[in-house]
Amino acid sequence: MAERENRRGKGRDRDEAPEFADRLVAINRVSKTVKGGKRFGFAALVVVGDQKGRVGFGKGKAKEVPEAIRKATEQAKRNMIRVPLKEGRTLHHDVKGHHGAGKVIMRTAPTGTGIIAGGPMRAVFEMLGVQDVVAKSTGSQNPYAMIHATLDGLQNQQSPRQVAQRRGKKVADILPKRDDAPATEEA
Repeated sequence: MAERENRRGKGRDRDEAPEFADRLVAINRVSKTVKGGKRFGFAALVVVGDQKGRVGFGKGKAKEVPEAIRKATEQAKRNMIRVPLKEGRTLHHDVKGHHGAGKVIMRTAPTGTGIIAGGPMRAVFEMLGVQDVVAKSTGSQNPYAMIHATLDGLQNQQSPRQVAQRRGKKVADILPKRDDAPATEEA
């Protein structure tokens, strides 16, 4: 009997191993007018990520705030995408994303820059695990549109390995040549 309980405990730990961090981006009180007056509910927008290159977002609605957040978190975990990161800290190349009126521009940044992005975009980058990025939202300020646009741009992100594989070349052929080696003078 104890052995069976022990196995259950181990399985539970294994399921929780891929730990996800979540960030509540927006909570909105919505109302429905009915015969007797107004019924209030709540809509939550949550971003979830493993801070190692996976991120997703979800929306949840319920009569109570905690239930709306729980629903949004569950949906976010189901809708995760993988984004290739350069050196595990920034984007491989500059990219634009859009969704409806939401337009965003995301640029790769050198080490030490930090996350220069506003509101909902910052939450996406933090949950994704990006440490250095410069981003600007030029369209809608609606958090739903901004997150959609950010994820649209991130889905278009390609690593040199993916580009090389698609073209049937080696990664070294794709990347520009770097002249970092010191010049040696021959006598």
